[in-house]
Amino acid sequence: MHEMIRQLTAGGPVVTDGAWGTQLQQRGLEVGACPDAWNLSNADKVEEVARAYVEAGSQVVLTNTFGANRLILARHGLADRAAEISRVGVEISRRAAGGRAKVFASMGPSGVMLMMGEVGEDELQDAFGEQARAMADGGADAIVIETMSDPTEASVAVTAARQTGLPVVASMTFDSGADKDRTMMGTTPEQAVEELTAAGADCLGSNCGQGIEGFVAICRRLHAATDRPIWIKANAGLPEIVDGRTVYAQTPEQFAEYVPALVEAGASFIGGCCGTTPEFVREIKEKLRR
Repeated sequence: MHEMIRQLTAGGPVVTDGAWGTQLQQRGLEVGACPDAWNLSNADKVEEVARAYVEAGSQVVLTNTFGANRLILARHGLADRAAEISRVGVEISRRAAGGRAKVFASMGPSGVMLMMGEVGEDELQDAFGEQARAMADGGADAIVIETMSDPTEASVAVTAARQTGLPVVASMTFDSGADKDRTMMGTTPEQAVEELTAAGADCLGSNCGQGIEGFVAICRRLHAATDRPIWIKANAGLPEIVDGRTVYAQTPEQFAEYVPALVEAGASFIGGCCGTTPEFVREIKEKLRR
């Protein structure tokens, strides 16, 4: 395990941040627009999101770089700005953190399917490598590869991220199968741990895909399969569509009720994904303090 991760987790579970997309939308980001481009056009508003999480008690804050790989940015005509968008995204979160929190740079899926042959592993490796180097240049403390459903793609991303020398978190989305304990590609927590450990991830976990009530069992299985720290970022329950908008009904208090069970199941990092806000972070922090 990377020394920085060891030191960070030595004092017990670490509080991470919550959702970014919904926070940016509250500040005017259009649905369907490119959130990552805001690092260049609306840096002040992006910084507000990161600062709100740090002030709520996040010990680790992510970055507005989830889709800042050249393959996704190409859809918005921004492929040539990928490195700049990733680097600046890290710099924005670092400014907001002001030394009070670690900055873990976010890398999401490429948006293209390896198994369908839409892209080759070399091209994927290049895209993730470009993003990871830019994040390291921006001063990231670690890289989080998140919301992955294909363990091969996740492994390629881990390999690319490791070349920076930074600690690497690899987080899969388990949202499929009768028990919602497989990724869209049919991967179990145990299979994910095996592949991602072989790729060299320092920390393994799960985010998105379902509400926090489903994460306790997943956390337990991940923890049983590895001695590495476990990263958990659950959604605020299941989304409902109200007036054409996606709404998450779970309250911060209801969400935080599951925190003790997650700690017992072996979680080392706890935060929120879709639908969670700085208020959720405050509640997680309070629950852990007690």
